[in-house]
Amino acid sequence: MIIVGKDDIIIKKSKEEIMIKKFIKYYKPYKKLFFFDMFCALVIAAVDLTLPQVLRFLTNFLKEGNITDIFKTLGLLGVSLLILYIIRFGAQYYVTSWGHIMGAKIESDMRQNLFYHYQRLSFSFYDRNNTGEMISKLINDLFDISELAHHGPENLLLSLLKIIGSFLLLMFINVPITLILLAITVVMAVFSYFQNKKMRGIFTENRKKIAGVNSRVQDSLLGIKVIKSFANEELENHKFDICNNEFFRTKSDSYKNMGSFHAVNSFLQGMLYLAALVSGGFFVYKGTLAPADLAIYFLYIGIFINPIEMLINFTELFQRGFSGFRRYIEIIETDPEIIDSKHAKDMTVQGGEIQYQNVNFSYTQNEPVLNDISFLIEQGKTAAFVGPSGGGKTTICSLLPRFYDINNGNITIDGNNIKDFKLKSLRNNIGVVQQDVYIFNGTIKDNISYGNPNADDAEIIEAAKKANIHDFITSLPDGYDTKVGERGARLSGGQKQRISIARVFLKNPRILILDEATSALDNESEKHIQEALDQLAKNRTTIVIAHRLSTIRNADIIYVIAEGKIKEKGNHKELMAQNGLYSRYYNMQFEGIDEL
Repeated sequence: MIIVGKDDIIIKKSKEEIMIKKFIKYYKPYKKLFFFDMFCALVIAAVDLTLPQVLRFLTNFLKEGNITDIFKTLGLLGVSLLILYIIRFGAQYYVTSWGHIMGAKIESDMRQNLFYHYQRLSFSFYDRNNTGEMISKLINDLFDISELAHHGPENLLLSLLKIIGSFLLLMFINVPITLILLAITVVMAVFSYFQNKKMRGIFTENRKKIAGVNSRVQDSLLGIKVIKSFANEELENHKFDICNNEFFRTKSDSYKNMGSFHAVNSFLQGMLYLAALVSGGFFVYKGTLAPADLAIYFLYIGIFINPIEMLINFTELFQRGFSGFRRYIEIIETDPEIIDSKHAKDMTVQGGEIQYQNVNFSYTQNEPVLNDISFLIEQGKTAAFVGPSGGGKTTICSLLPRFYDINNGNITIDGNNIKDFKLKSLRNNIGVVQQDVYIFNGTIKDNISYGNPNADDAEIIEAAKKANIHDFITSLPDGYDTKVGERGARLSGGQKQRISIARVFLKNPRILILDEATSALDNESEKHIQEALDQLAKNRTTIVIAHRLSTIRNADIIYVIAEGKIKEKGNHKELMAQNGLYSRYYNMQFEGIDEL
């Protein structure tokens, strides 16, 4: 649509045009491959269009030529066709092999871009989206995009060349018959256009449903221990059946539409032959068309129909690939909510003093989580946060490394606003030990070295010793090269926790966050881990989120957090003397009632 203004003309582009331009950009690094692929497609089309003309020439020549000239011409034509088909062989090989390789390269680039972008996205994105759906976009969608990237331009060019070429050559043979065929072809094109619009929504829905299936499978497999402990296999089967049946329904709808699409086009293709047969027979009877030309005409109809079928298949390929590309672009164009500010610098924390000033935060606009939080933690001191679940303790700690950004207020480290740090340098200065430890699939050595990928073996071993895990590791047959299984399946909770502590020792940050690091462990494991944590906290500014209040009695300062506010603060003795919330919670735990 063109809108004419006073000073200029604004061209309003459709979403499809914008998407196509974005798609074309991915061909840029492979321009030579792409253009030679198109050239080879042109060669294939030219050779296929040449054969009927050779037959037409030969048919007419055989009527008039003498025996000597006929054999001479047959030999020349035979050699010429052999050369043409050798050239076609090379072109076909290139199109099939290197054309696919080009598509695979584009797929690889897109997968890399998507994975890298996943790494950049903020915690809030992962709060809103399902991992299974993200994996589906990374694998299923990109495969169809790859097929479109290769076959799309090639099939489109081949089809157009053959349709236009065969149409022009048919016009030279007989104009009236060709116009009749053109009318039927227009009907096919109009039908295909409207059917294509209908199929677009169905293929997009298919993508969503298969992502739902992937998500359900991943959720079930990761929680298999819980499922079996509750004997809920039938419940999981029921959940899977629901999403699987929804996918089957949308898949069935797509096949029904494809069925009518292909059936109608196949019928219209038959009408092409029927029209050519009836009208051609009439013109032969009238003497305006030679019988030999009618035979050649049917050869060209075959060449004419083949690209039409190719275009029909291209329609399905385009819808699959483009629906996947739209979903891909949705992610790629999602901006990370947490980014480096323009004036951010690489900085190293020297002291580790932390100050929150009038900090407010909410995950959504209508649900405030923290209200006017202010506190100071001096360098090298330990501050503990206690209070009921959902009070805001973990949120306070998540704001320091900028996993989320505050709504207003300030957070500083050594007097520097945390937004003045580049994200990488900020997080390099902060070590986090969580209750829910994530162990990567690999060796124990791989998991410890995650704290510092450049560390040598001696540094890794030293970190393990400090974390009280070295003796256990050396008792294993493969030692530090022991495979831990998915999510550390072969390790106990305490062993995984100590490996995570070893990671932080290796990272050696100035600031330490301990997020209920011992709350889910047995007494013996807790003892070993508490010793490791005490050593880890030496000479570091440490924030502890405590579930068991007995573990933070020696903290320099304790903050009681409830309803997003600091309700009390002081050391253990001071808070017990106040006889307030802390005192009540502590006495309840001492009496064996654990409500924190």
